[in-house]
Amino acid sequence: MVQKKHYEGLTDTEVLKSREQYGANVLTPKEKISLWGQFLEKFEDPLIIVLLIAGFLSICISFWEYWGLHNEDGAAVFFEPIGIFIAIFLATGIAFFFELKADKEFSVLNQVNDEEEVEVIRNGITTTVAKKDIVVGDIVIINTGAEIPADGRLLEAISLYVDESTLNGESVPAHKSTNEEEFEKDASYATNQVLRGTKVMEGHGFFVVEAVGDQTENGKVFEAAQIDDSVKTPLSEQLDGLSVLITKISYIFAGFIIIGRLIVFFHWKPIVWTLAIPTIIFFWLVIKKFNRWKWYVKTIITVAYFCILICSVIVLHDYLLPDKSMSGLFAHLLNTMMIAVTLIVVAVPEGLPMAVTLSLAYSMRRMMRTNNLVRKMHACETMGATTVICTDKTGTLTQNQMRVYQTQFYGLPNQTLNENLTSHLLEEGIAVNSTASLDYTDASNPKVLGNPTEGALLLWLHEHHVSYQEIREEVHIVEELPFTTERKYMAVLVMSALVEGKQILYVKGAPEIVYGLCKQTEGNVPKEVIERQLEGYQEQAMRTLGFAYQILDDNTNVFKEGFVVTDNLTFMGIVAISDPVRSDVPGAVAECMKAGIDVKIVTGDTSRTAKEIGRQIGLWTSHDNERNIITGPEFAALSDGELDKRVADLKIISRARPLDKKRLVESLQRCNEVVAVTGDGTNDAPALQAAHVGLSMGDGTSVAKDASDITIIDNSFSSIGKAVMWGRSLYQNIQRFLLFQLTVNVAACFLVLAGAFMGTESPLTVTQMLWVNLIMDTFAAMALASLPPSEKVMKDKPRDRNAFIINRSMGWNIIGVGGFFFLLLFALLYIFEHSNITTLKDILHLKLGEENGLSPYELTLLFTIFVMTHFFYLFNARAFETGRSALHFKGCRGLLFIISIIFIGQIAMVEIPILQNFFNIVKGGLSLEDWIIILTASSMVLWIREAWHLLKTLNR
Repeated sequence: MVQKKHYEGLTDTEVLKSREQYGANVLTPKEKISLWGQFLEKFEDPLIIVLLIAGFLSICISFWEYWGLHNEDGAAVFFEPIGIFIAIFLATGIAFFFELKADKEFSVLNQVNDEEEVEVIRNGITTTVAKKDIVVGDIVIINTGAEIPADGRLLEAISLYVDESTLNGESVPAHKSTNEEEFEKDASYATNQVLRGTKVMEGHGFFVVEAVGDQTENGKVFEAAQIDDSVKTPLSEQLDGLSVLITKISYIFAGFIIIGRLIVFFHWKPIVWTLAIPTIIFFWLVIKKFNRWKWYVKTIITVAYFCILICSVIVLHDYLLPDKSMSGLFAHLLNTMMIAVTLIVVAVPEGLPMAVTLSLAYSMRRMMRTNNLVRKMHACETMGATTVICTDKTGTLTQNQMRVYQTQFYGLPNQTLNENLTSHLLEEGIAVNSTASLDYTDASNPKVLGNPTEGALLLWLHEHHVSYQEIREEVHIVEELPFTTERKYMAVLVMSALVEGKQILYVKGAPEIVYGLCKQTEGNVPKEVIERQLEGYQEQAMRTLGFAYQILDDNTNVFKEGFVVTDNLTFMGIVAISDPVRSDVPGAVAECMKAGIDVKIVTGDTSRTAKEIGRQIGLWTSHDNERNIITGPEFAALSDGELDKRVADLKIISRARPLDKKRLVESLQRCNEVVAVTGDGTNDAPALQAAHVGLSMGDGTSVAKDASDITIIDNSFSSIGKAVMWGRSLYQNIQRFLLFQLTVNVAACFLVLAGAFMGTESPLTVTQMLWVNLIMDTFAAMALASLPPSEKVMKDKPRDRNAFIINRSMGWNIIGVGGFFFLLLFALLYIFEHSNITTLKDILHLKLGEENGLSPYELTLLFTIFVMTHFFYLFNARAFETGRSALHFKGCRGLLFIISIIFIGQIAMVEIPILQNFFNIVKGGLSLEDWIIILTASSMVLWIREAWHLLKTLNR
């Protein structure tokens, strides 16, 4: 026999003393790599290493030119190599800073578990505190689905089974008890002991905390939870493939640049073309074979190629240019290698992982403000591809504020509690046959702890001035049968003072099930009357409960194999409990349906109740029929093939069983749907894990939250719609970054390649290309990743999960705009090489002559025009497929800040003397007149787009 006792718990003073003595209930995370170590990791990129080596060799050559050749430029020969190092450190430093920023965004995830609410008894009342605030000596209440917050010793345990697999690896839940006769000698942990991090699979109980934080068994083997950003989603797989493709193309460009610059250096002599052979072989191996080989094989082949190339070039130099100094050859060869490697650095969008990471981090932080706590990073993106949402009813579509709407107790004609036996039996049955409790911290407005339906009954007692706590303390519980979705009722056998020497069995659950167990009804009410009353409540989407009791002798057999087997139960009546639809849900459901997302309700309620809720939220219409709704038993009877054929038509599954939702998810996935699932109970965990995105509720069980990817803090369906909007907007932000970055790459790669074969100096020097890489890659990634979501995306259909991220419109923009920029810059390159331009106005009376090379002023003009045309194109890229003006900046403070840095940085580089030296800018910079011409002409990229947008808007 188990007796429910009254516990006082700790006082506030005792809590403070315990925390001071034993510490807080948090686990100390393992040490992270130092900031210095994290910064050095940025230099592990092979291309950065090559640039560092090239920069070091460049400095050595500069020393030789300065000390050995006494170069007339003096100390200026050191500016370019120093500029290379500055650009490298600037790029890696920026990347390091924003990775730290992203880590800070993610750190909230490691704190989520510590903030979860736990039921405890303190100061003699039941209340909730954060898990981290549990202390040694606290008395904790645990129910089915709860995660044990600390190590402790059981005070009471009713049908308690705990999953300890996180500690001992055993898949079978361990039975827990306070009865020494039931102790298992061979158990991994004591039968009367519960441990932090384990989960209650069945039953409930009380335990006193004996260890917290690092002193728990879980703490002793704890490894700090790390954010899992290694999950391969459709987006990450697409981006990986795109990066590989771009890298391979950049290798081809680099190979052509090496060949082109060497051929031009040797004046196009036919024999020089033989240098193409080792270069082609080397880059073919790099593209096709390097991923399969060990690092030392790659190193040997790379060294071999450079040795062959250098030896070949030296031989050709002695043969073709015997009168020329070898120093010029080495300087040209080193510069060629640096340009080739730098072009690869510029072409490969290193900012892409940063754009994805920052987009996800930004989305996670902002989604928190819309009540979406993202627990797994990839879920942000996957929500944008969702095509079906399988949702619970209670708490998600409804308010989850259960209150007793009406009672029909047949032994109480006036439906009011009084002093007769039936009334006392009813009070006692409600009080003891329940796992819920009330938090009286705010005595005028008690808070339900536990199941909200059961809590509504306790609140009904409270409204009738009946103390459920006092009743529980007076009753001796003999045996309990917890509620399960399979039997749909719960029962408790007690020794009560109401009938001396007798035991009383109380049963509560689905009215039709409980009524079926009964032999008679109070007041002899006909079955037809009860059924009519039930139908009336259910048609109003109310939850109904039936109540029964039986007074027994001590030797009566009550339970057998988990079911009630007595044969003389009396049906007491029914209660209607209402949970109204949330006011924002109809609009949110309509929004999702307009966005091409199907909504399906999976509920344990009756078909009438489920259809009424569906009607209220706009899901169930007059056009729907029996093909659009199915009951749990009917659902289970379908074969997988039959289900797959029907699943698209289903809108509601009523009287659903625990695994029905998981089977529904699997069927939808077989039909190539991207599925999001909501759930709040332990029985929802399989479906949450099976779904592409699992959405747990804020007041759901720990098991459900652990299985989910996102926790909806306010339980509202409208928050799910916001998560879809964020996911779609995030995907578009990454598309915009790719549009911009690849347009820059097309123009830069072809321009440098053209310069290599024209025999000019490289139109963009190494330091200039690194600056372009910094502002057009890293900064652009930051700017476009932080764009706010657009509600317009909810008017689109879900994207094809398998579609290539660069769509047709993007492809034409990249080729068209990038090609146009290249042709424009190539024309200017040709003009500058065949004329003497001292100001851009000279182009108005242009006379082309012989090739005369590029002056520093012309190279500065070319570089500035390249940067500014792409600067203004950044505005166009951020407005791509938004239907808005490119000058729409609401909510884009981050974008404006970064654009300002790019603009001011470019002007500073051209005009500040010390920066001019580092970035190969003409001394004195550009004239104000040329700046005005460049800015005016470059901005035409923006104004033409705006004019076209205005025309389209007027024609709508």
